[in-house]
Amino acid sequence: MTLPRRTVLASAGAALGGVAGCLGGGGSASNLDGYDTISVDGQSVPLAPLADVHDWYESDRARFADARSRAAYSQSHIEGAVWSPARHGQDEDDPVADWDADTLVVTYCGCPHHLSSMRAAALIDAGYRNAVALDDGFWAWQDGGYPTAGGTPDYEPPLRIVEGRTDPTFAGEWAWARHDPSGQREVTPIADDGTYALNVHFAHVADDDPIRLTTPAYELSAPIAALIGIIGSHHRFSP
Repeated sequence: MTLPRRTVLASAGAALGGVAGCLGGGGSASNLDGYDTISVDGQSVPLAPLADVHDWYESDRARFADARSRAAYSQSHIEGAVWSPARHGQDEDDPVADWDADTLVVTYCGCPHHLSSMRAAALIDAGYRNAVALDDGFWAWQDGGYPTAGGTPDYEPPLRIVEGRTDPTFAGEWAWARHDPSGQREVTPIADDGTYALNVHFAHVADDDPIRLTTPAYELSAPIAALIGIIGSHHRFSP
């Protein structure tokens, strides 16, 4: 099963063209006010659509930060992007630390914008005034035929969907799936009713490889196939 990709209509790209045309390395944060936002860690993070982000890339008006794991970045990433994982980048010598605070920074991930919005929120908190998250995610970028690099630029791992439930009092907090041997991870917010759905894009993880599923209420380790039932189907996990 594959999830439907968000379709970016040409008309939508045209409608936002005025916003994109004003942006650049020295653009002001007010130019991002037309975008949808997501609240993460107390920061309002703009979600930039694929059409605008590609326009910034082609005109060299933005710099790109991959918020995923090192393994995912090594496998395939936007050409020219640096690795700066969520939440706070590399432990030492994170490349984004050398960028000016007014740089237009596009963060991205594959889930499609949860890790990236975490990274963007941390950047905004650190004083980067023009940090945004790619709304559609890395796989939409690759599906569009846009420039990628890495060990296997055209590789896309299978999508597995793990659904679960925890106490509704944890709404707004995070559910995580982690493959500890490779460092790959995905995250999603917990909904108001306590449910969550994790889109798990893990490279070279077999059905019987254990992943670690954590919420504020519980943690477990199990083969990924056991958490999603039949590969590609939805599975509602509740401890």
